[in-house]
Amino acid sequence: MTRIARPNLLVVGGTGFIGYHLLLAAKKMDWKVTSISLNKPKNYRYVRGVNYLTIDIRNLKKLKKKLNQSYEYVVNLGGYGSHNLFKNGGDEVIKTHFLGLINLTRVLSKKKLKKFVQIGSSEEYGKASAPQHEASKGLPSSPYALAKLASTQFLLMLYKAEKYPATILRFFLVYGPKQDDNRILPQIIRGCKQNKKFPVSKGNQSRDFCYIDDVVKAIFLTLNSKKTNGEIFNIGSGKPIKIKKVVTQICKIIGKGKPQFGKIKYRKNENMKLYPKVEKARIKLKWKPKVKFNLGIKILLKSYK
Repeated sequence: MTRIARPNLLVVGGTGFIGYHLLLAAKKMDWKVTSISLNKPKNYRYVRGVNYLTIDIRNLKKLKKKLNQSYEYVVNLGGYGSHNLFKNGGDEVIKTHFLGLINLTRVLSKKKLKKFVQIGSSEEYGKASAPQHEASKGLPSSPYALAKLASTQFLLMLYKAEKYPATILRFFLVYGPKQDDNRILPQIIRGCKQNKKFPVSKGNQSRDFCYIDDVVKAIFLTLNSKKTNGEIFNIGSGKPIKIKKVVTQICKIIGKGKPQFGKIKYRKNENMKLYPKVEKARIKLKWKPKVKFNLGIKILLKSYK
């Protein structure tokens, strides 16, 4: 009996929040999985059976040396989200995202590559009017947003010129268990649980939150789709909610918390209405988010001790 080969997946940035959940899902499906990151995974994000490599994707020479096999599927979650100005380290953000991506495309074998999924960001839209759709003009207002948009355009160019099998997924706000403490929902939850005064903005920003399981599902649907190369897809719930309502709702569920609205200033050039149209993903990827925000928050809260 001929054994069917296991799909071979490379996850760039597999030690992060989204990467952890992606690796976990891939292993459950018995995929062969390799993760590359700057650092080894923290204990609470370690996934058994994953081949973890520590590589700086900005270093082409070392990348060539360590990444010495072919992969059928690649998901690029590399780099880090940052709102730093260029003068405050934004140049390193650009190098990690854009130069790192270019290095990956140089090193990865194109012969066996079936799909390269680039994880983009809602920040690429900048101040574009809501709801943002995939054809909206990118108006980046930070080095991170610029690097993400440049990465998107680079891969679209590669697809047009060389039929490179790339698809871009633009995530809005992803949330769920094992998220970093410096992200918005963990900060709110921690503030409420401590039942002390904690600062927040006025909370008039409208945002879109999508639960991690739905996001991972979107990634796998994209990996298995042959008709989405050279395309951009928004990935979000499609249901905007104001930050003030999010804070109030979490405090109500927990039963305590003293948020101090207006104590944190809005970011410079912050888009007050950042939420997507998601019809394209529903039609072409056959993807639809299942976890509503109220349920997602309750699941998230159960993960906190």
